[in-house]
Amino acid sequence: MKTTRRSAIKLGAAAVAAPLVLRATDALASSGSVKVLAWQDYIQPNIREKFEADTGIKLELTTFGSNDEAESTIRANGGKGFDIVFPSITNASGYIDDNGDSFFAEVPADVKIDNVIPSFLRDSASLGGMQAGKQVLLPFDWGTEGLTLNRGKLDISDADLSFGDLWRPEAKGAAAFRQKSVIMGTGLYLDAIGEVPSNRMLDVYKSEEDARRVWGAIAGWIIERKGNFGAFWNNATEATAAFKDAGCVIGQTWDTTGLLLNREDENFVYRAPKEGIITWLDSFGMLKQAMNPEQAVAFMNFMLQPEVGGMFANNTGYNSAVMGAADHASENFKRQFNDVYTADVLGNMWWWQADTPFFAPIRNEFVEIITNA
Repeated sequence: MKTTRRSAIKLGAAAVAAPLVLRATDALASSGSVKVLAWQDYIQPNIREKFEADTGIKLELTTFGSNDEAESTIRANGGKGFDIVFPSITNASGYIDDNGDSFFAEVPADVKIDNVIPSFLRDSASLGGMQAGKQVLLPFDWGTEGLTLNRGKLDISDADLSFGDLWRPEAKGAAAFRQKSVIMGTGLYLDAIGEVPSNRMLDVYKSEEDARRVWGAIAGWIIERKGNFGAFWNNATEATAAFKDAGCVIGQTWDTTGLLLNREDENFVYRAPKEGIITWLDSFGMLKQAMNPEQAVAFMNFMLQPEVGGMFANNTGYNSAVMGAADHASENFKRQFNDVYTADVLGNMWWWQADTPFFAPIRNEFVEIITNA
């Protein structure tokens, strides 16, 4: 959901040579099958049926419910058994074999990478999409955590909105957040104003010492303003209840919380803070030992079509990483997408990074401190 035009990453030759490359647009010109390992809700019947009708390729789908499950499946099979896999991009390091090489092939040259939002492709390289100097995973879908605001009670413009607004005097007793996320959002604000330098919160991944320094200072700053605590949430139901039942006027929430509230009451809006909206990214790629490389390319190109990206968004509520996908989604989805994800927003994402061994345990310590304040 963002676009700053950058030069596209140049890809080398396909990792698996093939005499013929099938494209999703070659309706019924193909045959064979493609074996796909994907999240449980990603490839729903309408997408599967369209793929098979458009290409003549049979889609053999296996689903998983967690990144650990997917990684263990691939590792147990020595990188074999599937053609395409859909990992979270920050889990790319879990697909490294005993020789230190990725199970994923370099993205074949015939895959239409130009259909991916340019800034997502750019940022994917440092998040795990590039291994040993080669692009092996492409951005597929994403979601965000920003600010939900009741503009009927707290009117802040899009341009001025900040994670720091959770701590305004006007939000006393009326700010909602998930504790393990608010220390990231507030940290981005404190870094931006120079109060707690953290290299835009990347220092918490750097070392245990840096994580304790940064989170300790942020937790202390938050506790000094604990009068603003309105409601804590840990799931979508609790996040919605924070506004509808607890009377919160602002909160750091998932995108779905604010967008669903907006459909009931236009006073509620979901927007990106100026420090950068917090974003997760899932990806897909072809295994080096794919048995059906031509069909795998056809599948990737099919999934990279804007029309299919729109179908995916309607099916799941997640955002496609394909340019123009929102234009093919429902009118509600399209309107909300365009309201939130302007070009400036999409060019200023803050990506969740791959966890370091100390990240979660230390963060949990400070979450407890905030919760018990």
